[in-house]
Amino acid sequence: MKPRSIRDIDVQNKRVLIRCDFNVPQDDYGNITDDRRIRSAIATINYCIDRDCSVILVSHLGRPKDCVDEKYSLSPVAKRLRTLLKRDIILANDVIGDDAKNKAKNLKAGDILLLENIRFEAGETKNDEKLAKALADMAQVYINDAFGVSHRAHSSVEAITKYFDQNSKAAGFLLSKEIDFFYDMLEHPVRPFVAVVGGSKVSGKLQALMNLLPRVDKILIGGGMAFTFLKALGEEIGDSLVEDDLIPSALEIMSEAKRLGVKFYLPVDVVAAQEVSADSVIIHTTTKEIPKKWKGLDIGPATTRLFSMALRDAQTIIWNGPMGVYEIEKFARGSREISHRIANAHATSIVGGGDTADLVDRVGDADGMSFISTGGGASLELLEGKILPGIKALL
Repeated sequence: MKPRSIRDIDVQNKRVLIRCDFNVPQDDYGNITDDRRIRSAIATINYCIDRDCSVILVSHLGRPKDCVDEKYSLSPVAKRLRTLLKRDIILANDVIGDDAKNKAKNLKAGDILLLENIRFEAGETKNDEKLAKALADMAQVYINDAFGVSHRAHSSVEAITKYFDQNSKAAGFLLSKEIDFFYDMLEHPVRPFVAVVGGSKVSGKLQALMNLLPRVDKILIGGGMAFTFLKALGEEIGDSLVEDDLIPSALEIMSEAKRLGVKFYLPVDVVAAQEVSADSVIIHTTTKEIPKKWKGLDIGPATTRLFSMALRDAQTIIWNGPMGVYEIEKFARGSREISHRIANAHATSIVGGGDTADLVDRVGDADGMSFISTGGGASLELLEGKILPGIKALL
């Protein structure tokens, strides 16, 4: 089920509160290093402005400890919004205090108010209804355009929807787009449908793998999580990352893949080192011969070729999780090569958020992907087959 879109409700001349996801990365000086999430909200904001709305933007940034912390102020976001929208942004000094309420009350058509970091309020992560009611009282319409937090039952995501009827709440363009891509891909993929799954641990992707198995034609496993599967097959993995308690689950997944006729690919060689460091000495070795006290930190060249061949006939590709420790150059080649392969494939390619989106951006492949999700945890929960709290609240 899909929630109503902002196009399906009347927002003309109304005061609209939009929950955005402006949780953007910053450098040590507070400069925004990647504004993709801010740019992704522009379409919904402009849609409201074009209909003479007054707009109130709500977002979090970082993880302040339920109190005001200048380090997590949304001031840099306000500056970037001014540049992108080419119009003034009013920044409140608080969230539901006198300053925010007065500024919201005095908004005129076309005005944009950005409230301070919603997580400065202790009740946000507790789904506090008093906080939700105070936010709801500022506006006539509620729009959720924050896919990246829609897997959280927070006040500005879930509780707030109780104070708006079905004609006064909807999904913004970004949230609608995320839902469309993921649901359509999972339910009606063009085949062959290939899932590329990486990252450090099986535990974080276990439910997603189980949900993907009946839907895909091939699964390619890379990253640290591959070693739990390799150990389950009796391979010598040295000192590589492994979750011994999930070996039975790994065997179950591989058995189910075989039963369903899903081609299941694991690394055949790796780049190994004794320490996760840019200064480490590295070796290339097969997954059957990783020396003791050595760790597999990237897929090797043979695996890169194997995975590339498996992707060659793909028509739909979902990618969630890097192939190695891509933050360090000597362990990034496998992830980089797979990214290039997916970007250049004649397929619909959907990239899960978080580290995978960061990787794709680093290697310059963002324009080659059909869709890059803005939410890591949220996209993973959709892959697990869950209905996210923020989406369910709009239904």
